[in-house]
Amino acid sequence: MTPPRRPDPPPMRTNDVRVALAGTAAWAIALVVLLVAGTPSGDRWWLWVCVTGVVTGLFGVWYIPRLQAGRERLEASRAARREAAVEDAAQPAEGGAAGPGPGATRQDAAAKPRETSETSEADV
Repeated sequence: MTPPRRPDPPPMRTNDVRVALAGTAAWAIALVVLLVAGTPSGDRWWLWVCVTGVVTGLFGVWYIPRLQAGRERLEASRAARREAAVEDAAQPAEGGAAGPGPGATRQDAAAKPRETSETSEADV
């Protein structure tokens, strides 16, 4: 018999901006070395690779905080919706005829006659 599977650990928090900065710095250093040392004739594309790395890294430094903030907002809104759904499910129906059940559709609600305390002219 195999032992039960342990639950997955929570995701590790990392500083992704720091990683992007380190990569950007590495590309910048490579660019400076190529500019100082010079490139072999006809191999100027190495400079453009370094420039592309620096630009991509700077974009990552700008974009990563926005991406993480958006994910946190999305997770917070999902948690709020889950909490509201749990609260709605936990509240008993008032008076027994408060509305259709949890599996009902809009058509079910429209087909069910409303119960009111007023009497209509047909009842009089």
